[in-house]
Amino acid sequence: VQLVESGGGSVRAGGSLTLSCTASGDTVSRYHMGWFRQAPGKEREGVAGTDTYDTSSYASSVAGRCTSSKDTAENTLYLRMNRLKPEDTAIYYCAAEPADGRVWVGYLAPEKYHYWGQGTQVTVSS
Repeated sequence: VQLVESGGGSVRAGGSLTLSCTASGDTVSRYHMGWFRQAPGKEREGVAGTDTYDTSSYASSVAGRCTSSKDTAENTLYLRMNRLKPEDTAIYYCAAEPADGRVWVGYLAPEKYHYWGQGTQVTVSS
């Protein structure tokens, strides 16, 4: 599967953005998928993970402000981000891991995902 993120940009604090991750080569319904971000000088961290049952898990730093959802008709994963803060500034990456029938525990763990997009920049100014 190939993943392409879009929707990043520059916004003021308090604003909103919706990121998209469009998949090709396979259907998103076969994959556990996640959103990750990496700020300059920091390690990549999990933002949201959505399994094949559309159950999502969120980092505490974004819980209540972000919603991850899959649209199988569009073969796309979305991340809606509200009430953005300057500390949300980072490159945001989409990732996917094929479901193998076992219970998924890797929602926010980047090492659990095999496929990655190229990233999209989000910049939040105060």
